[in-house]
Amino acid sequence: MQLYSIDTGYFKLDGGAMFGVVPKTMWNKLVPSDENNLCTWAMRCLLVQDGNRLVLIDNGIGDKQDAKFFGHYHLHGDATLESSLAKHGFHKDDITDVWLTHLHFDHCGGSIKREGDKLVPAFKNARYWSNERHWHWATKPNDREKASFLKENILPIQESGQLQFIPVEDGTHAQASGITPNLKVRFMHGHTDAMMLPQMDYKGRTIVYMADLLPSVAHLPIPYVMAYDTRPLQTMVEKKAFLQEAAEKDLIFFFEHDAVNECCSLQLTEKGVRQKDCFPLSAL
Repeated sequence: MQLYSIDTGYFKLDGGAMFGVVPKTMWNKLVPSDENNLCTWAMRCLLVQDGNRLVLIDNGIGDKQDAKFFGHYHLHGDATLESSLAKHGFHKDDITDVWLTHLHFDHCGGSIKREGDKLVPAFKNARYWSNERHWHWATKPNDREKASFLKENILPIQESGQLQFIPVEDGTHAQASGITPNLKVRFMHGHTDAMMLPQMDYKGRTIVYMADLLPSVAHLPIPYVMAYDTRPLQTMVEKKAFLQEAAEKDLIFFFEHDAVNECCSLQLTEKGVRQKDCFPLSAL
């Protein structure tokens, strides 16, 4: 197995929304905001090469929305999905599987592209993996999340016939055997229903792609929960249990949204579980 970090650029989101009830005087020391209270975040994906499978985990915001939509998020940076894949010798058509942690637009917007007046899969040779519980949640969205679930990112996947579901077995864990036996799934339900965190063994370590359970290193403290989360108290319960397990098992976290840190190891401190070392994936 070989892993590659895939950068798709940066965007900006309101710092208060990203840290919920935590006061700005605290979070601004960790992730400084601009004069409009906006903080810079990455949209970092992970490419897993395992035998004859090439699995892309999430795919960023995409490029098919109009200027008004993108104007809300201040996209910047030189990296694109295409250029990052090419950096490692790959093309979109090489992708065999697209793992969608969840269907918020900044995680799945690159799934679909425009061809003339049609919306078609951007990865024409890939199977797209979600789960039935989250798919139902996203296609019949609640009022809180409906601005994040864009039908143009979601429905064309099913219409193409390329959609596959990973079973939500006991509600917490599953084996992604339909993709590759080396990928496991952890389900989290606080940020959105049935978000899928992939876990894999790599070079003697176990790596977990954190998606929006922990957007960044700055979100390690238990109360640092996004205002975007549908069930913030459940997120806190999920974080607390998972962080304890991760520290005890010496897991490595791979961050999707941290603009500075790709990965970190963990340690137990008097204040709880905190980062030990931060490093790029290539350092493993």
